Amino acid sequence: MRILSPDSYNKTGYVATIGFFDGLHRGHRFVIEQLKTVAHERSLPSLIITFGEHPRKVLQPGFHPLLLTTPQEKLELLGQSGVDACTVLDFTRELSLLSAQAFMRQVLHEQLDVRVLLMGYDHRFGHNRNETFADYAAYGRELGIEVVQLQQFSDSDNERISSSEIRRALQQGDMAMANRMLGYDYFIDGTVVDGFKVGRTIGFPTANLRPDHPEKMLPAPGVYAVQTQAEGKIYPGMLNIGTRPTVANGSRTSVEVHLIGFDGNLYDQMLRVKFVQRIRDERKFDSLQALTAQLEQDRATALQACPA
Repeated sequence: MRILSPDSYNKTGYVATIGFFDGLHRGHRFVIEQLKTVAHERSLPSLIITFGEHPRKVLQPGFHPLLLTTPQEKLELLGQSGVDACTVLDFTRELSLLSAQAFMRQVLHEQLDVRVLLMGYDHRFGHNRNETFADYAAYGRELGIEVVQLQQFSDSDNERISSSEIRRALQQGDMAMANRMLGYDYFIDGTVVDGFKVGRTIGFPTANLRPDHPEKMLPAPGVYAVQTQAEGKIYPGMLNIGTRPTVANGSRTSVEVHLIGFDGNLYDQMLRVKFVQRIRDERKFDSLQALTAQLEQDRATALQACPA
């Protein structure tokens, strides 16, 4: 996939669609498949137009998004989707004040040379967001842009799939629902930092993970069965998100992962952890012995969910 930047725009013509695409979930992939089909029919390259920052950060100062994918993760997933090109627009206050007609003229037509624009049935852009699909089509005709309406996504269960619904599932720790809507196991990337070193004393050494992006959403506190990529290999494991009440960690939230079958030093390494299943709530135990007994059960559950 080619990444277009302002100094690499060229007049080759594109079939494009626009969106933030947080999570690149199954609904987004349905859009991308339609984009690729239309691009093939028109003998033009396909183009995803997205934004580096969540638009609400510009429109609502103080808003802190909970991202399903960081900017780099989103580009990684888009690169795997088969689209030909992507451009990441800088969503500024000035851009937000453009009318839909001005955006189509200045950005889509003059900068990007979009020849065909695919739009969702409920998609709006531009300052006022009052236009109908017929308005966008009319603006397009004036500019030589064919505006095509996307089919609405639906699956066999009539499940509504959106980034908001996935965040809601993650807030509830419902990994089965979140992963089903995403079409892949939710993951976080993080760097291993110095931790509390209690786990190694009870036979469950953990890597204390610092997520690489502050706006990346963590699932609800609790214990999870996970798969972790470390040193070129995938390890089953269990991960705890919470305040470690048994060892009086205070109010600070930590993310600790135990890799089943791994023996080595992970400090300063970057890990990717995929959430497969939620095992239980975090809770306080009366002793380290009671905690150890529970961890033995958790390990067995994790190995059932993620066989080694």
